[in-house]
Amino acid sequence: MAFESKKLINNPNDVVTEFIEGLVETYPGLQYLDGFPEVKVVLRADVVGPKYDKVAVISGGGSGHEPAHAGFVGDGMLTAAICGDIFASPPVASILAGIRAVTGPMGCLLIVKNYTGDRLNFGLAAEEAKSEGYKVEMVIVGDDCALPPPRGIAGRRGLAGTILVHKIAGAAAASGLSLSDVAAEARHACGIVGTMGVALSVCTLPGQPKSDRLGPGKMELGLGIHGEPGAIVADIQPVDLVVSHVLNRILSPETDYVPIKRGSRVVLMINGLGATPVMELMIAAGKAVPILQLEHGLAVVRVYTGSFMTSLDMAGFSISIMKAEQAILQRLDAATKAPHWPVGVDGDHPPAKIPVPVPPSLSTKSDEVLSRPQQLNQQGRALEVAIEAATMAIINLKDNLNDWDGKVGDGDCGSTMSRGATAIQEDLKKYYPLNDAAETINEIGSSIRRVMGGTSGIIYDIFCKAAYARLKPNNQSDITPLQWADAFEAAIGAVMLYGGAAAGYRTMLDALIPASTVLRERLTIGDDPLDAFLISSDAAIAGAESTKQMEAQAGRSTYVSADILTSVPDPGAMAAASWYHAAAVALKDKFNAGS
Repeated sequence: MAFESKKLINNPNDVVTEFIEGLVETYPGLQYLDGFPEVKVVLRADVVGPKYDKVAVISGGGSGHEPAHAGFVGDGMLTAAICGDIFASPPVASILAGIRAVTGPMGCLLIVKNYTGDRLNFGLAAEEAKSEGYKVEMVIVGDDCALPPPRGIAGRRGLAGTILVHKIAGAAAASGLSLSDVAAEARHACGIVGTMGVALSVCTLPGQPKSDRLGPGKMELGLGIHGEPGAIVADIQPVDLVVSHVLNRILSPETDYVPIKRGSRVVLMINGLGATPVMELMIAAGKAVPILQLEHGLAVVRVYTGSFMTSLDMAGFSISIMKAEQAILQRLDAATKAPHWPVGVDGDHPPAKIPVPVPPSLSTKSDEVLSRPQQLNQQGRALEVAIEAATMAIINLKDNLNDWDGKVGDGDCGSTMSRGATAIQEDLKKYYPLNDAAETINEIGSSIRRVMGGTSGIIYDIFCKAAYARLKPNNQSDITPLQWADAFEAAIGAVMLYGGAAAGYRTMLDALIPASTVLRERLTIGDDPLDAFLISSDAAIAGAESTKQMEAQAGRSTYVSADILTSVPDPGAMAAASWYHAAAVALKDKFNAGS
């Protein structure tokens, strides 16, 4: 079945030349020969053929496999890439032009994937170049492990393992080796690499309809890079099973395609086929490494994950395994300026995971576990009273908060706040160290973080963490009213800093900022702390009510019409005013009575 395809292109016949133009504009180290459309050759900008004093390494083939091959042109890798039309071998004249452009006295090595058209066209170009006096050798890459050992002349197809051969040959040439030595290293690399692919979809050629040959729920194993059918069509399986199957096929002792035995060191390449997200490629890499280690007894010393040799927009990946001899690793790790060779991969791996850092406050306490004191001091009793009252106020206000939030938000403010309040109540009974005010505030934040999702949860956690940081230097000594005011201001400041809101934005800050201002004023003039707290809570309620007249500038309320906003206070502000006022009233009632 075919569907209309979508491509961000102009004329389908111009996609290769326009790709090359964009490539060289992007990477200043690259140029192309001015021979469009017949001659499509990308080459190093710093190489002048007659004067080049190293072996030139040239590869290429049909386009549609980008970044291969042109994306691997650069010092330390390919000297030139010959681009054919989509999935079509480049013509002899184009190959010959590339040879002439970059080949000096040391000669050139042609690296060719094992497809009939490429072998014939590159082969004829090599013979013509030799007749012109150039020194030329050709290496054929056939790393496909999907099909049984061939009986005819076709042989194994060239797949993504070719990219590793490019790197090894390019590094050998950059080191100054002779043509015969560079060719010998490339041929050796061809003999120790195997590849197999799996696809979830077929590719779509520019200007052609999109085919769904596989159908829903199917995948293809052992396909080629030109959209040709694979060896097996199967139901889609979890990626770890797919990876295991592919690795078993590559390393099969029956086919003996690669000389890799238990105890060997190997290089792993996970290659995206064009439409596979990086996330899925990394998942495949993460599954392949332990399978190679545990099931096949191999040491994985390098992992290359990305899109290196694609098949246009095909969804899927291929896996390549290469035997990692020390000389091979040196070539793979050698420096290169090829723009699409992965960086940051060379060198031995440190441990993949390390312990999560422990907060300094916990690491210094070693085995000490926070717990509720058996005897509460006056500060501990005050905290208990305030926390119980504040949380109960939120729980009782749940339905109202949800109702308000249903009109200006997503309708879950009350449920979210109530969930946090319930968790605080439960943890209060178990392990809040109430005689230590700073640690108690810190634990409230931890309780909130554990159960409250969304923006409100993180905002209240930030609120508690900032207050804790301000109170902590006081250790377990009694906190003075002014120190509580300082911590309150610090908590509000942190919410403003990280949340981006301010007074008048129709948020919880419109309740808390007036409360903080009044609390500071009343304490400064010498009011009784309990009276100052209660008077400031009236300011919190007034501030929350005033949000009806405010235009929303933060949160989901910004999407609600002004007419609706004027009939409903901000739920977050009402919640903040509620717990603050309830705590103030409870403390006044409790300690004015002399209890």
